[in-house]
Formats: sequence, structure tokens, C-alpha cells
Amino acid sequence: MTDGQHTLPDDGRRQARHDARHDAGHGVVVVIGSGSIGQAIARRVGTGRHVLLADLRQDNADAAAETLRNAGFEVSTTTVDVSSRDSVHALVEAATAHGNITRVIHAVGVSPSQAPIDAILAVDLYGTAVVLEEFGDVIAPGGSGVVIASQSGHRLPALPPGQDAALATTPAEDLLDLPMLQAGQVSDTLHAYQLAKRGNALRVQAEAVRWARRGARVNTISPGIVITPLAMDELTGPRGAGYRRMIEHSPVGRAGTPDEIAGLAALLLGPEGTFITGSDFLIDGGVTASYFYGELAPST
Repeated sequence: MTDGQHTLPDDGRRQARHDARHDAGHGVVVVIGSGSIGQAIARRVGTGRHVLLADLRQDNADAAAETLRNAGFEVSTTTVDVSSRDSVHALVEAATAHGNITRVIHAVGVSPSQAPIDAILAVDLYGTAVVLEEFGDVIAPGGSGVVIASQSGHRLPALPPGQDAALATTPAEDLLDLPMLQAGQVSDTLHAYQLAKRGNALRVQAEAVRWARRGARVNTISPGIVITPLAMDELTGPRGAGYRRMIEHSPVGRAGTPDEIAGLAALLLGPEGTFITGSDFLIDGGVTASYFYGELAPST
């Protein structure tokens, strides 16, 4: 007894604080892909929330979690293979066990130098569609999500309206059966990557309508060259010279950083972004502008 009031034991106080956070709707931030960009966004939006880091490799998730815990975040980890619906559904169940899902950050993908055509389409296109479908079924009212796409989707020539609609609205389980994605239609891994990233933006536009029925929002960010391990694979790979030329001839004249992407993501995910949904944001230092109207324009 203290001043006539009952005092909870330490375990009771901890549980009460946990319940209060849950009831207050602070919720769960799901970060799919524990790389540099995913971690940077988690730092911006994870304070006071439970951060669930999911990665194909448990050791990657654990390493990122240690970094975030040492900075004061509440973090747990799990594995996920986004090319498997069962795996993504298991991630949804793991996340909901911690509380209401209020933020979803989809930052996983493979690049043209990292994987063959089939894997790029399975992870970057199909996997994103599954994540949007599965989390769109459970996202909390007032929740929000971001999908990390790529500037590459902006340099793909315009597709016929029917192909745009197919990429946007075909059920995920039928997506890889589209005629436009069959052997002979996709020329190489870069083409596959461009199609996948264009598809991500279109998919988010369509899913924004469905997410809105739950009072939630979702947007796409299309970064340019941002210094991450994935970008380093490209800079040192067979297309490295082209990537370095893009940096040199971009209006900004440098690569980006994960924190710059996170700044935009924080706006889109937070209270200042509540009028923004179904949109794609190109953040590439002007590379795409130079591709169409500057020194990076293809020779005619």
C-alpha cells in the first residue's frame, strides 16, 4: 500500500505497460528485409513500437536486431521467403502475435546482377504482390506501408494499358503466368527487374484502394543508386561502368544514402503523409531526368 493505493509487483507493472502500449495502438512495425534501407526506416518510425525484422537469413535479421536494440528499440526477428505465400502468411501471424500491425516496410529484393530472370520475377514481382495481399488483410486502421521499388521501373518504355492493368490487378497466384512474363518475352535480367519494379508501383496503386477499406494507406518509393550491399554488387558487377556513369552524369552527381530514403519513408508512413496513398515517389538524384533530357539520354 502506498498513499492508500495498491502497488503492482514489478512483473505486473511491466505487463500493464505492455498492455497500455498495445491498447494505445502504438502497434507493430514489420520490416521485411533487414538491410540498410529497412534498418534506416525502422529507426525513423520504430520508436515506441515493436519492430519485427524479417529476412531470408536469420543471421542477417539477428545482426540488424542487435544494432537496433543497442539503440534502444524493442525488436524481435523471424525469417521469411517472400516468394512463398505460406512463409509470408506465417510472418503475418508472427507479427499479429505482438499486436496491431501499424506499419509495413517492404524492402527486400534481388537485383539484375544477383539472380536469374525467374528468381527476380518470383521475389521482386510475385513476392511484393503477396506481401501486399497478406498484410492488406490485417493492417490496422490508420496504418500505412511502403514498398521499396526502383528507378529502373521508370526507364522501362510505356506498356500497353492492358499489360499495366494485368500487372496491377492479376491475383498474385496467377501473376507469373501472364503471357508478357513468359520465356522469350523477357529479354534479360535487367528487363525482368524493370518489369518487376514497374509492376510494384502499379500494384501499390491498385492495392491502395483495397487498403483504404481498412482505413490504411500504402505507397511506393523508387530509389536511384543508394549505397547498400545490393548497390555495391551492381557497381562491381558486369553493369558497374554504367552505374558509375549514371552517378557521374546525374544532376546531383553522387549516390544516395539509406537515411535519405528513410526520410521520405517517414513522411509517407507518418501523420504528415495522411493525404498520400497509391503513389510512387522517384528519389534518384535526377538520374531519370538525365536519362530522358540530359547526358544519360540514349543515342538515337
